[in-house]
Amino acid sequence: MGGSADPRYPPGLVPPAALATIRFVGTESPDDTFDPTRPHAARVYDYLLGGKNNFTADREFGDQIIARLPELQVGVHAQRAVLGRVVRYLVGEVGVQQLLDIGSGLPTSDNVHEIAQRTAPGTRVVYVDNDPVVLAHARAILSDAASTFAERGDLLDPASIVTSPAIRDHLDWNQPIGLLLCGIVHYVLDEENPARLVAELVDALPSGSYVFIHHLLDTGDPAAAALQEQMLKGLGRVRFRTLPEVRALFGDLDLVEPGVVPIPEWRPDPGTPIRADYGVVLSMACAGVARRS
Repeated sequence: MGGSADPRYPPGLVPPAALATIRFVGTESPDDTFDPTRPHAARVYDYLLGGKNNFTADREFGDQIIARLPELQVGVHAQRAVLGRVVRYLVGEVGVQQLLDIGSGLPTSDNVHEIAQRTAPGTRVVYVDNDPVVLAHARAILSDAASTFAERGDLLDPASIVTSPAIRDHLDWNQPIGLLLCGIVHYVLDEENPARLVAELVDALPSGSYVFIHHLLDTGDPAAAALQEQMLKGLGRVRFRTLPEVRALFGDLDLVEPGVVPIPEWRPDPGTPIRADYGVVLSMACAGVARRS
């Protein structure tokens, strides 16, 4: 993808004015409410990973978080690592050949489709996001891909995903699908009923499908409370939840071993040291995978 000609934006980042010139594959168009002067979770995450697809507001907010919790980037990379382990488990061990990644965020190194298709060539991947910058970059990178797509949808409106003609055309809804909800459900507030939203998505999945949730945790530690407060102030929404609250999001689905656990404990790669205490940051997020019978 070519770099931006506008010196105000880092190489590879599409300037806001240029978004209107991008040809979107579906019927959707860039969101009129797009505002690069406000930090956005996907772009802040990209910055924390060391990416360049972010704006000044995102970098400033990321720096504020790092200043308060210097180890945060360790947790961000751990989130990326557990996502990779989940994808390899679903595609390589279970044999799921289709993945639906909601709230996928900006493309980075070792994306879901790259891991999946390296494990099993031909695996179909659909990325779903509601941010126009995310979609623009994903579609630019995936323009030549035959089995990976990026479509617009909103977790707060499951029907925008499960009834989308484009998304339904990309996947075989008679075969198991791996639903990935990585780092997205903690942006759903209690009054928006996250359990209901997840259930609506799950109800649309074929039998034998799997659901992955990565979620920030309310551990009772002052550092977790402080991070939640800072994210709420900067991003406008976030809700850390306890382990029992995250488990409840899976409803009556059958949890895969080891259940919902701190992310270092979810099927670590062989040879990974097991520790009694993973520290504040690595204990501040959990992961779980469950199967729909």
